[in-house]
Amino acid sequence: MRIDIISVLPELMESPFKTSILKRAMEKGLAEVHFHNIRDWSIGKHRQIDDEPYGGGAGMIMMVEPLDKCISELKSQRNYDEIIYLTPDGETLNQRIANTLSIKKNLIFLCGHYKGIDQRVRDLHITKEISIGDYVLTGGELAACVLADSVIRLLPGVLNDEQSALTDSFQDDLLSYPIYTRPETYKGLSVPKILLSGNFGAIEEWQHDEAVRITKERRPDLLE
Repeated sequence: MRIDIISVLPELMESPFKTSILKRAMEKGLAEVHFHNIRDWSIGKHRQIDDEPYGGGAGMIMMVEPLDKCISELKSQRNYDEIIYLTPDGETLNQRIANTLSIKKNLIFLCGHYKGIDQRVRDLHITKEISIGDYVLTGGELAACVLADSVIRLLPGVLNDEQSALTDSFQDDLLSYPIYTRPETYKGLSVPKILLSGNFGAIEEWQHDEAVRITKERRPDLLE
């Protein structure tokens, strides 16, 4: 998988991709992540990429021309399955979206900044808009890192135990069941006996029942 991330501040995103699972995925050749500074396609000697909005109002708008040139150049080099704009008014990211994107080959993530991007960029290029929650960040860079992490970890061979991703919260529209490891008892709290029984059929039934119980308590909307 290849992900191209377009940003005003690409250096803000470098650290997450240099550690842990994301770093390992790239070292194995399972994922490529490339950062593109939109100022490389800026206008004039002042490297302009934003301007005041038509019709008035607060804030600055990312201009259509630099973004169009950047995306068009990338599209001339390869076919992209999705060109995704990270924006608060996009579809809220969930596990289903991450699963779907994980089987794609080439993706572009466009990080919003300032007040947002000229609508014509959305009209010309954007195929999908994603939000990571009902709140506003200073830019789409952190959201792009979240989206990339949620997708790359699902690629075959990235996790040491590939079955682990299949039991994550939300994979079956359920939250995760309680999990335990050694010691068996700690400060008077004990591991449920069923998990020590060796009866894997009964354990799986308990895990499912607990997942349903927790989902009903915390996220009943998932069961609807």
